[in-house]
Amino acid sequence: MPWFLYLIECADGSLYTGVATDVEARFAAHLCGKGARYTRARKPVRVLASFELAGRSEALRAEYRVKRLNAQQKRELIAGVRTLDSLLPQPETSEE
Repeated sequence: MPWFLYLIECADGSLYTGVATDVEARFAAHLCGKGARYTRARKPVRVLASFELAGRSEALRAEYRVKRLNAQQKRELIAGVRTLDSLLPQPETSEE
């Protein structure tokens, strides 16, 4: 089952990063005040981007990396200037 990393714009202009299997349902939960404390306080406006990942562990690793970015770097990711793959550790290849 795929998991998604998503970025939400909040009413104060800040960005929230999260993971879910169903981004639309998770965004609806944020809108109803049943999401993260961060979005309850800052009122989510819209989903700016979502990225499909292979599974939960990959999504959580990506979330950790994206949350360490500053707002400008997150906006570059949303705009496609920066890729999600560039943030993730690359698997080691064995040389024979």
